[in-house]
Amino acid sequence: MLEIKNLTAGYGKVEILHNISLTAPAGAVTVLVGANGCGKSTLLKAIAGIHPPTGGEILHDGEDLRRLDGRTLAQRVAYLPQSRQIPEITVERLVLHGRFPYLSYPRRYRQEDLEMARRAMAALGIEDLADRSLRTLSGGQRQKVYIAMALAQDTPIVMMDEPTNFLDIAHQMQMMTQARFLADNGKTVVLVLHDLSMALRHADHLAVMQDGDILMQGSPEAVFASGCLNAAFSVQVRRTATEDGWQYYYQEEH
Repeated sequence: MLEIKNLTAGYGKVEILHNISLTAPAGAVTVLVGANGCGKSTLLKAIAGIHPPTGGEILHDGEDLRRLDGRTLAQRVAYLPQSRQIPEITVERLVLHGRFPYLSYPRRYRQEDLEMARRAMAALGIEDLADRSLRTLSGGQRQKVYIAMALAQDTPIVMMDEPTNFLDIAHQMQMMTQARFLADNGKTVVLVLHDLSMALRHADHLAVMQDGDILMQGSPEAVFASGCLNAAFSVQVRRTATEDGWQYYYQEEH
């Protein structure tokens, strides 16, 4: 389980996160939602150690991640940021970067590293791209390569910021199926999604952020019933029953 307690973080003298407390259960998909600029990405960066917080605790199974060195932290937390550079590198080599936390210098890949990378590529259906240059791929293909790199890292915590960006609808659904697979295998999965209906449909645990605070967290059912989504997004969130469960939609407030 990942527990955030009274976390604060900011840039310079500007505080972005204000004493945030959040629980992300193991074996579940936790989704962060909120309007642009509410602090979702900053929260993920603070957990991953990229942007150190100014206060609070980040606990994994009771151990404070802030006290770990970089290599050990990278063996606990895989983080896929929203924006990334596009290096001149083959797909397989980039996916193998996910194994760096387990290698000593100079880096020499072991058979288990190669097998882990191949399993990650197979999970995303990109084995045939292994020898292709990353720069020759479409945006959707590149997104799947970076997700495969995060999978190859094989950490108990997997965090992804807008992982469905650049993906068509079919591959967005595949991404959420992959997130479910990771959670079902005991991992703590934390996603930032901008698609509110997708978040409500696929999250086990939903956290709504507003102005650097957690407005509410809980099951999608409880969060929807509270009406806090209307306040956070300035829309009216509605739902309708279908054979496949609730389908959520929203409309502008009048």
